[in-house]
Amino acid sequence: MKVKKLLHTRYRVNDIERTVKFYRDILGLEEVRRHKSPRGSELVFLKAPESEETVEVCYFPSSGPVQVQPDLTHLAFSVDSLEEFGKHLAAHGLKYSDGPTMKDNGGGFAFVDAPEGYEIELIQSAPQAGAAGY
Repeated sequence: MKVKKLLHTRYRVNDIERTVKFYRDILGLEEVRRHKSPRGSELVFLKAPESEETVEVCYFPSSGPVQVQPDLTHLAFSVDSLEEFGKHLAAHGLKYSDGPTMKDNGGGFAFVDAPEGYEIELIQSAPQAGAAGY
């Protein structure tokens, strides 16, 4: 038997409201569900407009504080324009933590840090490359 599809990815955080605000207001994700788990974790599920998979943000203080190691993991989202997204970040007092790095084919990528230090990769696809082709 094999798995069928990816449903969600969980990121545990220290400040759930600050993180949800970042994912909603900066990245444009939609909050689709919020509840408390049987063990007491506060859970918020968010999704990008053109995706089925969700990001689960979890607040569970009895597990201790979250300390994200550099380059541990990241989420990647597509954007139409890294230049325009950079302007959007600046309007919110933020900037890319790395990049943008542009390719000769018109694609490129950049990173911004979410509140807990998780990296978010933004990918501008090359005109003929498709979703992950930068």
